[in-house]
Amino acid sequence: MLSGIRIIDLTTVIFGPYATQMLADLGAEVIKVETPGTGDISRYLGNGVPDPTMGSIHLTVNRGKRSIALDLKKPENAATLRELIATADVFFHNVRGRAIARLGFDYEGCKALKPDIIYVHGTGFGQDGPYADLQAYDDVIQAATGTTSLLPRVDGNPSPRYFPSLIADKIAGQFGAQAILAALVHKLRTGEGQEVEVPMFECFASFMLTEHLRDAALDPPIGPAGYPRQLDPTRQPFPTSDGHLAIVPYTPESTARLMALLGSADLLETPEYAEAKAKGQHMPIIYSEIARKTPAKTSAEWLAIFAANDIPAMAARDLQDIREDPHFVATGFFRHRTHPDVGTFHEMQPPVKYGAMPPRDLGFAPRVDGDGAIIRAELASDKA
Repeated sequence: MLSGIRIIDLTTVIFGPYATQMLADLGAEVIKVETPGTGDISRYLGNGVPDPTMGSIHLTVNRGKRSIALDLKKPENAATLRELIATADVFFHNVRGRAIARLGFDYEGCKALKPDIIYVHGTGFGQDGPYADLQAYDDVIQAATGTTSLLPRVDGNPSPRYFPSLIADKIAGQFGAQAILAALVHKLRTGEGQEVEVPMFECFASFMLTEHLRDAALDPPIGPAGYPRQLDPTRQPFPTSDGHLAIVPYTPESTARLMALLGSADLLETPEYAEAKAKGQHMPIIYSEIARKTPAKTSAEWLAIFAANDIPAMAARDLQDIREDPHFVATGFFRHRTHPDVGTFHEMQPPVKYGAMPPRDLGFAPRVDGDGAIIRAELASDKA
């Protein structure tokens, strides 16, 4: 889908590499520019056996890319990056603004090398605000956007807590990939490149506050921030005799069907339920009743009943068991492959399927500077 598009990727950790990994999956040529010797810190996320620079998360987030190691403080290495940018469609970096300008790779410097370059700057915070020069990591962004206040609202423990995922990095990466694709479409239509800024803080705030700003979005506010359905402490996986299930009675019809299956249809006729429903506060009653009734059967028994009656439900599975999920097994989502430098591993396949792009082998994650000699030779050949 993106064959012929060249991206020079000077990003690190998860945010930028995750964005360019998705584009590499679509066929873009991604050249990863790394620090000589150590490489990108994302290489050390997850165990690397026998090579610590080839960590397990690196195998996913940098797959399908080529690597060249450049010390940009050395004139000859900076010259190599300039040559690469002159051949590229996209230059994506997450170096802070002042530092990249000192190196000579700000937008104006890169535009002089390639007038139609799409110059993407992944930042922690928007560069027109007071946080512009601050460092940002996933934890910082979760705290700054109010995300760490969500779990306390659910369970009553007042201590702010992080969501246990690099969710801010990955969401910013999704916005970064979207931004690159939009800029490429604009370039195809107009021939123009442009400067694009992708700030983590703003990206993640947009993502989290889509539902959680709620009635505080109105002027004047008619209620507090926070989406009650997501913050309801009774809305948790429900116990069965041998595990837990996620069960979602999302509509009045599915709620009535579920209550009938549980033998609790009379609950919907009680004055207590009618009063709570009139105030929009009836779901805790429903959730509490589900939790009271589901221990009577096994997870498998309930899942068969719910599937036959069109009730959305799935077992609450442990992370360690996810590769054995029968749906993933049937669809081949996890593919067993052999990396030439690392050995066998399980590779997730791109989740979106395109009619115009048949399945293909994805490229492997590279060693530090694993393609440096070849890339330099290609540049020399282009000049000859």
